[in-house]
Amino acid sequence: MSDDTLRWTKLASRNGPELPLFDVRLDTFQHPESATEFERIVLRVPEWVNVVATPDNGRFVMVEQYRFGIDDLTVEPVGGLVDPGEDSLEAAKRELLEETGYGGGEWRSLGSVQANPAFHNNRCHHWLAEGVEQVAEPSPDSGEAIAVHVMTLDEVREALTSGRFAHSLGISAMSRAVPLWEHPYTPPPSGD
Repeated sequence: MSDDTLRWTKLASRNGPELPLFDVRLDTFQHPESATEFERIVLRVPEWVNVVATPDNGRFVMVEQYRFGIDDLTVEPVGGLVDPGEDSLEAAKRELLEETGYGGGEWRSLGSVQANPAFHNNRCHHWLAEGVEQVAEPSPDSGEAIAVHVMTLDEVREALTSGRFAHSLGISAMSRAVPLWEHPYTPPPSGD
C-alpha cells in the first residue's frame, strides 16, 4: 500500500560538513500539501551488520562495550560496518572474528532493516551464525574495548529487561532468531 500524496518533492541537495563515519548531505524538500520548503539532513552511512552467534543451542556470544551516545556500557550482539568491497556476510564474519575470536559455523541471513530512515540512508544486515567456535583471540579495532560474554537465552532476556541490552538493532537481530520475551512485553519500571 502506498499513498503518493505523502511523497515530498526534492528541490535541491548540497554537501554538508565532513564528520567521522558520516557523509552529510542537506536536502531541501517541498511539503506535499502546504508546498512549504524544509531543509533536512541525510547522513550517508556505510551498511551495518549484526551477528547472532551461537556456539550451541541455548548460548549466545555477546559483547559488552562502552557506547559514547549514552555514556554507558551495553551488552549486545556483535555488530559493525561493512567495509568497502565487502558484502554483508564477509563483514559479519570479519566482525565476529575481530570482536570475539569466534568463527566457523553455519551462516544464515536474517534479513535487514533500515537503521534509522528518518536521517540515515543505510541498512543493517542481520546474520545468524550457528555452531561457531573460538578460533582465535579477539582483536578489536584500536578504538574499541570489548568484553566477550557467552550467555544463555535467560541471561540475554535478563539483560534485555534490565536495560543492559537495549540496542534496537541488536534486539531486532536477536528477535529474528529467538523469542526474547513473553508477549505482551512489559518493560521494567522507568528510572526517569
